[in-house]
Amino acid sequence: MPPIINTNATSSPSESAIGDGPKDPTAFSCPVPLSPRDRVLLGHGSGGKLSADLLREVFLPALGNPVLDRLEDQAVVAVNGIHLAITTDSFVVKPLFFRGGDIGSLAVHGTINDLAMGGAAPLWLSAAFILEEGLPVETLKRVVASMHKAAASAGVQIIAGDTKVVEKGSADSLFINTTGIGRVRDGVSLSASQAEPGDTIIVSGHLGDHGIAILAEREGLEFETEVNSDSAALHTLVASLLDATDEIHCLRDPTRGGLSSTLNEIAASSRVGMELNETAIPVREEVRGACEMLGLDPLYVANEGKLVAIVSSSAAQDALRALKSHPLGKDAAIIGRVTAEHPRMVVMRTPLGTSRIVDMLAGDQLPRIC
Repeated sequence: MPPIINTNATSSPSESAIGDGPKDPTAFSCPVPLSPRDRVLLGHGSGGKLSADLLREVFLPALGNPVLDRLEDQAVVAVNGIHLAITTDSFVVKPLFFRGGDIGSLAVHGTINDLAMGGAAPLWLSAAFILEEGLPVETLKRVVASMHKAAASAGVQIIAGDTKVVEKGSADSLFINTTGIGRVRDGVSLSASQAEPGDTIIVSGHLGDHGIAILAEREGLEFETEVNSDSAALHTLVASLLDATDEIHCLRDPTRGGLSSTLNEIAASSRVGMELNETAIPVREEVRGACEMLGLDPLYVANEGKLVAIVSSSAAQDALRALKSHPLGKDAAIIGRVTAEHPRMVVMRTPLGTSRIVDMLAGDQLPRIC
C-alpha cells in the first residue's frame, strides 16, 4: 500500500507520513477536542462520532435488545413467517423548501429508503407533525400535498398520523416524524455486518448533491449550474439490483455523515477494512467546487437519493449493470473494495499515489440537512 497521509494528524518532522515515516494507518491519530458530556450538542445529530457516542452511552444501555443492537437502518422481524421491515425517522430540515424537494417529500423518501436498504418493498407509512404556533396554514398545506404526491408516486399509503402544536419559539416552524413498514423480499438478508474481504464497493451516483443544495438555499449561494437535492425513493432501484444478483451483502443510503460515516459504520460492524479509489468516486463539478470554496469534503456531505452496495466481487459487474439500467443509478460506479487489512478503518488512495484515512467526523459539517 502507498504511504498513508492523515491530513488531520499532527506530527514532528521525524514522524512525517511521507518518506521514512510509519506506513501503518493505525500509527496515526486525529486529536479530537473533548466535548461536554452533560449536554446534547448539534454534533450528536451528525451521524458521526458523537451520534455513535449517544447510542452507546444513552440509548443502547437502556433500550438494547437483539433487534435494536444490530443498528441497521431498519428492524426486520418475522410475523407468521413473513419478514417485515420497520423503521422510524424524524425530519428537521432547514429551510422547509429547497431546490429539488421539501421536508414533505424528503420525509417520504427517507423513510422508504431505510426500508429499501433492508431489501423491503414499502407498504405503509405513518406521519406525525410537530407544528410551531404561527406556522402559515398555506405552508402546511404545501408540505402535506408534497407528502401525498411523493407517497402516491412510490405506491405507498400514509395510513396513520398525529399532530401536536407547541408555543411560538419552542420549535422551528415544522418537524415531521415518520414510521414505515415494508415486506422483505423472500430469501434476502442484508446487514452492515456481512461485508467480506474481497467484496466490491459500489455507489449509485454522484455524492453530495443534497447537502450542497440545502446549504445553497440556506445561505443564498449562487452557482453557474443549479445544484438540486437528489431526494428520491430508492425501492425500485433496489428491486432492480436484487433481481440481478443474490450476492448483495449490504445496502446503505449515505445520508447524515455522507459516504464516510456509512462506510466506517459498515467496516466497524463487519470488522473489515475498506480501500477507496478517490478518482472513481462520482462528484459533480459544481458540488466539488462548492465544497472546495466552503472548506467541506464531499465524502461527508449528506445524500438523500443514493445508495452504497457491498457486493461479492464475482457479482460486481452484474450489480453495476443493474444500477446503470435504472434512471436513479445511471451514474453508478465501483469505488473500492473490502479488505482484511486495517480492520474497522477506511483508507482512500489519492491521485498522487498516496493514501489517507477517511474517518468519521467528530462534529457536524452541515446541521439540519434532513
